[in-house]
Amino acid sequence: MARPQMLKLPEVLAEIGMSRAAFYRMRARGHAPRLIKLPNGQLRVRRSDLDAWLADCETAAA
Repeated sequence: MARPQMLKLPEVLAEIGMSRAAFYRMRARGHAPRLIKLPNGQLRVRRSDLDAWLADCETAAA
């Protein structure tokens, strides 16, 4: 069974073209993809969660 791809926050920000501050504002409002906090404190986003979030954004904009 393959492990899901985990993206670092800078990779996510580069892909969606958003600043860290804007991302955290969206996250505070509950409008950002789900973050996973690793035991060492680093944050990751599953590729599948990011893709689902982007699809929801497209649906909301239509």
